[in-house]
Order: sequence, then C-alpha cells, then structure tokens
Amino acid sequence: MFVTVFLLLVTLCAQGGYGKEREEVQRPGHVSVVIVGGTGDLAKKYLWHGFFQLYVNQVSSGNTFSFYGGGLSPADTATPLLFDILKAVSCSKDVSQERCSLLKEQFLRLSQYRQLKALEDYQDLTKHIEKQLKEEGMTEAGRLFYLSVPAFAYADIAEKINSSCRPTSGAWLRVVLEKPFGHDFRSAQVLASQLGNSLKDDEMYRIDHYLGKQVVAKILPFRTENKKFLDPIWNKHHIERVEIVLKETLDVKGRIPFYDQYGVIRDVLQNHLTEVMTLLTMKLPMNLSSNEEVTQNKLRVISSLLPLGKNQAVLGQYQSYKSEVQQELNMTKDRITHTPTFAAVLAHIDEAQYEGVPILLISGKMLEERVGYARILFKNNIFCLQNHDSIHCKPKQIVFYFGHGSLKYPAILVSKNLFKPVLTDGEWKEVTEHADISVLGLPISDYYVQTPTEDREAYAELISHIFAGHKNSFISTENLLASWGLWTPLLNSLSSSFPRIYPGGVDNGDMLDVRLKGKDISYNSEVVIISPDQMGGMSASGFQVMQGKFRNNNMVSAWAEQLVEQLAADVQEAAEAAVRESGVFHLALSGGSTPLALFHNLALHHFSFPWRDTHVWMVDERCVPLTEPESNFYTLYNQLLQHVRIPYFNIHPMPVQLNHRLCVEEDGGAQLYEKEISSLVNGSSFHFVLLGVGYDSHTASLFPGTKVDELGERLVAFTESPDKPHQRMSLTFTAINRAQKVALLVMGKGKHEMITQMSRVKDNPLKWPVTGVKPANGQLVWYMDYDALFG
Repeated sequence: MFVTVFLLLVTLCAQGGYGKEREEVQRPGHVSVVIVGGTGDLAKKYLWHGFFQLYVNQVSSGNTFSFYGGGLSPADTATPLLFDILKAVSCSKDVSQERCSLLKEQFLRLSQYRQLKALEDYQDLTKHIEKQLKEEGMTEAGRLFYLSVPAFAYADIAEKINSSCRPTSGAWLRVVLEKPFGHDFRSAQVLASQLGNSLKDDEMYRIDHYLGKQVVAKILPFRTENKKFLDPIWNKHHIERVEIVLKETLDVKGRIPFYDQYGVIRDVLQNHLTEVMTLLTMKLPMNLSSNEEVTQNKLRVISSLLPLGKNQAVLGQYQSYKSEVQQELNMTKDRITHTPTFAAVLAHIDEAQYEGVPILLISGKMLEERVGYARILFKNNIFCLQNHDSIHCKPKQIVFYFGHGSLKYPAILVSKNLFKPVLTDGEWKEVTEHADISVLGLPISDYYVQTPTEDREAYAELISHIFAGHKNSFISTENLLASWGLWTPLLNSLSSSFPRIYPGGVDNGDMLDVRLKGKDISYNSEVVIISPDQMGGMSASGFQVMQGKFRNNNMVSAWAEQLVEQLAADVQEAAEAAVRESGVFHLALSGGSTPLALFHNLALHHFSFPWRDTHVWMVDERCVPLTEPESNFYTLYNQLLQHVRIPYFNIHPMPVQLNHRLCVEEDGGAQLYEKEISSLVNGSSFHFVLLGVGYDSHTASLFPGTKVDELGERLVAFTESPDKPHQRMSLTFTAINRAQKVALLVMGKGKHEMITQMSRVKDNPLKWPVTGVKPANGQLVWYMDYDALFG
C-alpha cells in the first residue's frame, strides 16, 4: 500500500535555509504526517501542496508515508472536503504529466481524514498508526504534526499529542506551529511555558513563512559569499539607511476577527520584518548551518536595538476598514477601531557598526502595489558635474527583492556602481536579459541581477526543512520572546493612538510618505488641505485628518476621537514650549460638556505633561457653589485635576462665591480674579485658551446680546445666560484675545448648522459672539470633528 523510496539527504541539505546544513542522521522508516486543521484555508492554499511536493521529492526514498487531515468535524462531513483539496495539488514543471498523475493517485491513497477533537480521538489515531506499522512490518521514523489552528488551541493539542501520540523506539516527533505566537510579551511567555510542559524545544518548529522565501534564505549566504566586497562598506560610514518593506494591495476582508485583534505590527513587523532585519544586520556566523550560533547572533541584534516609542512609529488605516469591522463583527456604526492596517517604524541599533543608521520597517494593506523587498541604500560621495546619468552618480544599493512588483520574480539586485556579486550556488543564476522596467529608482539594466534557477514556494521549502530536521529556518523560544520584548512597549504606547485614514490603492498618493528626523519618524504631509467652499459636497468618510482654513483662521478636523487626541497633543506641545521659554504654562479652560473628552485624554494618556509648571485657569463659571455638579470647576476637578500631579496653588477657580453669596457685583469677585490674572500671568496673556461654541454661537459665557463695548478693557465680567443658572462669570474678549493661542473646539452633528452659518456670516460679536474671538498677536485654531463639519 505504501510507496517506498530511498532517502536523498544530499538533496534535502541543498534545500537548507541558510546554506548547506549539517546532515542530521535520520533512519528511514514510516513517517506519519498529521495536519490538524487539515481542511482550513492555510491547508488548502499551501500545506497540502507543500506535503505533496515533499512526497514527490522523496519518491524511492526508503521512507513510507501516511497523511492525515485532522479537524473538529466528523469524518463523514469533512472527508469529501479534504479530497476536493487533495485533487487540486499539482507537480512542478519538471515532472511529466503521466508521472504526476501516478504520484497524485498514490498520494490520495495514502491520505485520509480523522476527527481530532477529544483525547480519545488522538489515542485512536495512535492505535491506528501502530496497527499499520505492525501489519506492514514497518519501522517508524517519526511523526509530524502541523497545527494549522488558532493559537489558543496549541497548548491543549500539544498536551494531547504528548500524552497519547508520542512515537516510541527512537522515532522523532516534530510539531509545527503557525503564528501568531502570542499577542504581546506576556502572552507569548505564557504560551511558551504551556507548550514547554508538553514538548521539548527541539520538537517545536515555529514557522515564519518569510524564512522560507528563497531570497530571504539567501541573505546570509549572499553576505558570506560577498564578504570581501561587503565588509568594508557594511557599516555606518557607508550605509545611508536600511528599508524593509512589505506592501499589499488586498484588504483584510474575511480575516477581520483575527486582524482587528492584532493589526499590522503584530501581523507583519514583529515577525517577518524583524527576522529580515536580524539577517541583514547580525554578525555573520562562523558556521551558517549552526542553529545555535545563528540564533545567538540574532538575539544580539534584537537586544542592541534602541527602545521603540510613539515617536518611532506612524500608523494608518485604510478607509473602508471601519465598515468591514462593523459588518464582520456585527458592530454598530458608532464602533471605532484603532487597529492599524499600515505602519512605518524607525529602528536604530545601538552598536558602533550601525550607529545612527536608520532602519525602516514598513508594511500595509490596500497600498498601490504588491511587493516585498529589503534595500540597503549606500551613501554616494560622487558628484557628476556634466553627465548626470552616469552610473557613478546613481543610487548605490543592494536590493533583496522578495517577489511581485514590477520585477515579478524573486531576485538579489546589486547596483553596478557597487560591485559584481559572486555566483557560487548552482541554485542561483545571473539574469542578463531584462525587460524595460525600473526597480527602486534604477533601470533594471543598472543592476547585476541574480535569481533562483527554480522558483520554490515558501511553505513547500519549509516543509522540506522540517522533514530533514533543519531548525535554522524556524523561530526559537528565545528569539520569539526577545522580539516581543522589543515590540510590546511600542504596542502599549500606541494602543490609544488614532491611525491616519487613507483611501487605498493609487489614491493614497503621498499621504503615507514619511519623514525621518534624528531618531523620530512622522508623516511628511501632516494634513489634507480643504477649503470652506469644498465642505458642502465632500464626504466625511473620505478623510481622517484635515487642515485648512475656516473664517480665515487655521482649522483642524478629524473624527471625534482623533480630534481630541490631536488637540491634547497640541496643548502638551504648547505647554512644553512655554515651560522651556519661561518656566511656566498658563492654561485657561472652558466649561460645558465639549472639553470632557479632552480632560480624559490628558489625564489618561499624557503622563509627561508638565503639570507641576502649569497654572490652570477658568474661562467661565456658573454662579453655583464650586461643590455643586453644575459647577464648571467641579467638572474640571473630577474629570482632570484630581487625576494629575498639579500643585494645588496652581489651580485658580473663579471666585463666584464670596461672603456666603453667589455672584454679587459689590463683592468684587470679577475684579479679584482679574487682579490674580494680572499678577501671575505675564501681560495677562494666557499661553493657551480653550473655548467651546454653543448652538447659538456663544463662547465662554459671552452670549448673543452681550454688549461687548460696555465691558471696556476689563478681563473678567459677570454675564447673563439665557439658560439656568442665568448668572455667569466669564473672561472677556479682551482677556481671550490677548492669548498666545486660542482653540475653538466644536463637536457633534448638532453643531453642523451653526458651523455652516458661521462660514457665511461677517463679524458681529453682538449677534454671533464667537466672531469676536480674534487674538491680537496670537493664533486662533478651529478644532472641528467631522460630525460638526459635515453633519
């Protein structure tokens, strides 16, 4: 029943991850392959095809095979599904059609589906394997379990395998695990501990399919083969920057339940791109086939990376992602998700060799092309005075091109103004005839190009390594935890950050271009410009952050949560600037419900805010005791001040209650507050004043009908509100307009009509009080959420 073949270990070693690995002595015999999750998407797309390729390559090996697709479904339901998948496997081009048909027929005969749900199912599987071994008189070589299931099931399945499916008599056990390997450092640590209770480290093969890509697997051999050229230039004196980029054109429809929990950093940067980075920057091992040496050199790189914080990353989210989340997770339209689908992270290695060299890791969905590459861009100190097209003045770079894009095939490209790379590996060839294309700023003809002689799929490649027992292409426990140790602090710091919304595809334009400044990274264009004339016909869903003009003043607009975060960041920026310049920051805050979200953001997310050097003032106050919930100060204290470390003598509530009376003119409360401002605030000029705008366009407690002229040069005055409590104390326009920066915060659909009206009317503070806000020497910025802007 079983096809026997002679084991070609030499062939397998030639397919090794980082070169010719030392052969592991494996006795021939029977190999049982079990794919748990054998009818899932990954198994359908890659795994069964990979195991079929293994089978084809091992024909006549002296080994025999059995293949099992396992799952939770009963056999009578899942067996037809499995065989539909198996019938779709195919051979490589070098296998004749007749031979391929025969091999497929044999492969199908060797395959079956088994339900693997309870412990008894795994025990029955073992009994079945042992019965076959006995009936056929075969010696067992090993058992390979591929867990193509969600990570939460790993520990339970590993325990079942350990307790009931371990082979005996010296046969090997290999258990393959798919990412994600945890959600952060702590969860990865817990999972590693759970798995360690059931499996030895050398029995676990954590798969990162990027390490199976031929170009990625060639990085270390290439660096070794070209050592005499690379050693003099592989350092900070010659490398301008390193870029590791994976761009995808697809969205994440169908993967939302997983993706919304993980996002692009956990999905791609923490694993694929980090692995590539370590291969590019690690010290070359003395022995490429030494798994221990390669692992230790990778760990040294990760441990040498400078910590990653918010200033080392920018995030994006494609426009339709929110609606996809709402649809697939049955969420309401109010559901806001911060999950990034694009990220650019700037890393630096704290070692003399790479000191100051920027390392960019970038990945995203819904971008303009599908391509993956790692580029080492070198400094060019040659200036061509006349012949600007000379090869000597063009970019000097090495590109590890993973595939797709304009080139279409995997390759290593070395610009001709560097050196001609060595070609020693018979599995690679030089490409001399080129199509008329450019790759990363250079015509393909300006490169030396090497490509694999045979294009092999990453999963098929890694499956061959697993079968051979080669560990270099897989993630060790140490490596995994070190990587999570690097990325978890960044993920925590970004947890409440709002990603930039981008439309997707070619429409992204330059929205996702980034700028590097020292150790920090930011978007090159912070905003999308919009004019008031465009507001009427523009869809709010088309933008995330906008900046333009409103009533001839600066305007910032975004979704409500993003807007608040931007405003909070602007307040902190103003505070830090003021403290640097004068040692103190004077902040005046308005009452009402509008600023509550800002208070929460400042209290919960701005731990470095200079509260000790900040004085907080009130813009306006209701004439009620400060201990009453209706008091603006009561709200400010409960929502912000009690949660931050601000000296009590830096807090300045309005004195609306004097002599056991509320807002009595002769008690002089307004004059008392004005005197306090004049004595503490230089020039009575607040650094930052936050105002809201009411439905009737009132701001502070300056309402329609307030006779501004009668207030003269007073800084504080009693006013009358049309709503209860009617009496208020408020800063006047004189005080407000002396400020260095005034922010007008407008939020909610209910404000849309007022905003539309404000965009058309002329200045008339008596009728439209907010039009009286006109800082004399300062800056006025409107902060509007999309609901207020678009309705």
